Amino acid sequence: MIDDASPQRSRPRASDVNGILVRSPYPLTNIVVAVVAVVVITIVGFTLGTVDLGLAKALNQLHTGALGAFTTAVYHVISPVPAIAITVVLAAVIWWRARDLRPALAFGGTIAITWIPSAVVKEIVHRARPDVSVLPHPYPVQPDPSYPSGHTVYITAFVIALVLLLRHTKWHRLAVVLGTVAIVVVFFSVTIDAVHFPTDAAASILWSLAVAPGVRVVWVDWLMPKVPFLRGPAPRRVTEG
Repeated sequence: MIDDASPQRSRPRASDVNGILVRSPYPLTNIVVAVVAVVVITIVGFTLGTVDLGLAKALNQLHTGALGAFTTAVYHVISPVPAIAITVVLAAVIWWRARDLRPALAFGGTIAITWIPSAVVKEIVHRARPDVSVLPHPYPVQPDPSYPSGHTVYITAFVIALVLLLRHTKWHRLAVVLGTVAIVVVFFSVTIDAVHFPTDAAASILWSLAVAPGVRVVWVDWLMPKVPFLRGPAPRRVTEG
């Protein structure tokens, strides 16, 4: 029998794509941080007003040519309907590759439960979008409030869930690097389009970074094991090299 720490086990298998199932060593801390973050980010939203309108206008100046077309395309690609479709498809791929429903549900649930409450906070804070009448390249008026940015919450939660999923595989570092790039791209896309203030997007990144680990504890460590058909052995840690 080959030991997990053996160099011969350095190459991860499909069944090792389950890092998101590893129980948190600090569950209560994760949950407290998440709750405090939700409260603080919500309160801060009421204080912002148009404090960064000047920066929003400056970034919107960049919305020309190929860059403008690219940022608008990014905004459309991760709008709610495509974002849900992307998540469902990837969760199905995870299920197929891992031969285990648990990591797929852990991945999708962590994203969804991090993302959906931000829409509730958006309605509570009800911060207006940047005023299109003062923007150099205004995007069509969006009907919903501005804070926080659902697009940015989604992509950050998506990256966090993916990084957790792959943390015991050779793809982990690549996921961290490409995921960080994706978050930066979305941040600048929503601010160059000026569909959000920069503070909307920044608060959204902080939201997911603080909330997603607590969501994962509640969903994956506490709730999923209570479902009989989702019970299974604890995932094995893969030691690389």
